[in-house]
Amino acid sequence: MKKILHYLAVTGLLATFMSCSSVKVAADYDREAEFNDYKTFAFFKPGIDKAEINDIDKRRILRAIEAELLAKGYTKSDNPDVLVSMFTKSNQRVDIYNNSWGAGAWGWGFGPRWGWGPGWGLGWNGGNNVSTRTEGVLFIDLLDADKKQLIWQGSGTGYLVTNNVEKKEARIKEFVSKMMEQYPPEAK
Repeated sequence: MKKILHYLAVTGLLATFMSCSSVKVAADYDREAEFNDYKTFAFFKPGIDKAEINDIDKRRILRAIEAELLAKGYTKSDNPDVLVSMFTKSNQRVDIYNNSWGAGAWGWGFGPRWGWGPGWGLGWNGGNNVSTRTEGVLFIDLLDADKKQLIWQGSGTGYLVTNNVEKKEARIKEFVSKMMEQYPPEAK
């Protein structure tokens, strides 16, 4: 019973931690790019088609990117200044929690001469709990449409909720929003 209660407590703590975990973002950019000159965008289909995620999540990500760029004053165009691409990576993370205590502890009990007295013994060993999660990385690439060169790349790393559509959509928007806070880079 203690083992079950302990397992439930650890599971609850992990669920709370994972639901509150934030997206870690980073950005890199070409210092020579004139970001103030870019006003229009389009999606770079060949790059997006290579992203190894399902089409539903691709559309969710693209809608979130489009909303962010429109909010920044960009216009979607057939003759864009900027091409938008994206790709993903994922890593399986395995966490092992050791619930042992008291191994090799000194205390009172049966001693070496089979009587009561100080001795060495083992305490409760609850074993190990193993937890696996998939950590995803989303990359958003912005390319100069004329030069076909990468001018900005944002990356967001975190965990994606997969068992609830509303939470999943909100998490994707959070990924994209946090990343796009880094764009455009501050003026030179």
